[in-house]
Amino acid sequence: MVNKFKTVCLTAAIASSSATFAGGLLTNTNQHVAFNRMMSREASIGIDGVYYNPAGVVFMGEGNHLAINWQLAYQTRTIKNDYKLFTNNVNNPTTPRDFKGKAFAPVIPSFQYAYNKGRWSLQGNFALTGGGGKCTFDNGLGSFEKIVGETAMGAIGLAGAIDNALGAEMFTSDQAFGKKGSYSFNSYMHGRQYYFGLSAGAAYKVSDNFSVYAGLRGIYATCNYYGYVEDIKVGNMPLYQVLDPSKENSANIELSCDQSGIGFTPMLAVDYKTGRWNFSAKYEFKTRMRLKNKSVNQLPSIGNLDDNLKNQMNKVLTAKFMQAGLPQEQAMIKAEQTSTAVLNNPTVVATTAGLKQQFDSKINEAIGEYADGKKIAGDIPSLLTVGVGYSPIDELRINVGFHWFDDYNATSYNNRNKLLKKRGTLEFNAGVEYDVTKKITVSTGWQNTNYGLTDKYMDDKSFVVGSNSVGLGGVYHITKKLDFSVAYFHTFYNHVKTSETVTLAPGVSNTYNSDYTRNNNAFAAGVNITF
Repeated sequence: MVNKFKTVCLTAAIASSSATFAGGLLTNTNQHVAFNRMMSREASIGIDGVYYNPAGVVFMGEGNHLAINWQLAYQTRTIKNDYKLFTNNVNNPTTPRDFKGKAFAPVIPSFQYAYNKGRWSLQGNFALTGGGGKCTFDNGLGSFEKIVGETAMGAIGLAGAIDNALGAEMFTSDQAFGKKGSYSFNSYMHGRQYYFGLSAGAAYKVSDNFSVYAGLRGIYATCNYYGYVEDIKVGNMPLYQVLDPSKENSANIELSCDQSGIGFTPMLAVDYKTGRWNFSAKYEFKTRMRLKNKSVNQLPSIGNLDDNLKNQMNKVLTAKFMQAGLPQEQAMIKAEQTSTAVLNNPTVVATTAGLKQQFDSKINEAIGEYADGKKIAGDIPSLLTVGVGYSPIDELRINVGFHWFDDYNATSYNNRNKLLKKRGTLEFNAGVEYDVTKKITVSTGWQNTNYGLTDKYMDDKSFVVGSNSVGLGGVYHITKKLDFSVAYFHTFYNHVKTSETVTLAPGVSNTYNSDYTRNNNAFAAGVNITF
């Protein structure tokens, strides 16, 4: 009855680890205010190019160039689940049901620096290259409740088998599990994920029109997941009473896991200028990441199920036989014999054995990703970007860009990445900026993100959906060497719907429907300084 709870609680933490910002599954591409206000920066020449177009930075003027950026991001994730068993929830007997998670990151800093001298440009960048926020599901997830509902049905199935063998109503009574499969529980999920990236590299101007770049990014990942499923009750019987009646928390599941790891990303880039055109390309190699767990998890045990059921039956039957006139000692003996006979009934034996076998077969899966001391895969995918820029007049600049994230070959736990389409994630963007005056520049842009999703990949514990983002903003040129920028972008997410058939018993099945979407807003401000 409880093994499915373990699987859900221990894997659900990943729900908060999906990236809050623009980019691939584990890649943030909005690392400078210029991106937020224009979206397409791959072919631009500016200090933000330390990330977007590092080869092009060498075409800036000589001296020191520094960018200091701040972002605030807020995201909600909504999964609408429709499942017949949800109507058995005594506290909220409705279906479909919305499960919402909130991710809020009030301070996301980033810094870019370049020192240009002659044909060389020495560069450094610090930013959140992946993750970037905290996410909380105050009421858990639909998959939590799905398993609770199914566990309740399993409990009344076992109760029915015992009472049928006993020839009397005991565990199926309204004071115990009952016959309806009603349930109640409390659940919560909270997690955070930060991938801090620090890069260093150099660009070289091969000619007045062509430059190359090579660099290396070091990444430190730190993650934390905390969640629980507790106070589980089927009918009017707390679940702990059949696991360990002496401990009210014996049926509770609690996850508390810290993860950390280090990885390195080699990077290459080129830039070519001709007339009013500029062309660029960058390639980031796959980052191998192995995250080590430090966990303190509380897990229930089903090993004493037979003994606890027997103890429950002995107490009830002893009282019943004493009320019928038997002395206490004889009543206890008869209760022991009756309980033993019932629990040895072939149907009861098969039912309890099935539960235990299922528990044993799932335990490695349940504990696996968050087991204490274990290292798990969390690669950041390789990334190819291409950009084209055109300036028909000096005051106007038009860019288009393309990103390809090889998510399919970025190893994740249990090779979940192989559930994606092989083509990976594709992004297309376009942007325009215009110098209204010598002091003011305005800009806007658009980006489309198309993940290689499949129905098998979609899961409320870790999901992404395709989107269109729009950004706008401006720059105030305070002096020739000091710029102040502000920006806002909003992401319009698609809806992805899935459906699965759940077999509860031979000939008995229900349909579990899911509708996934998100909502995202980001604000940014920053300064660019030349000295």
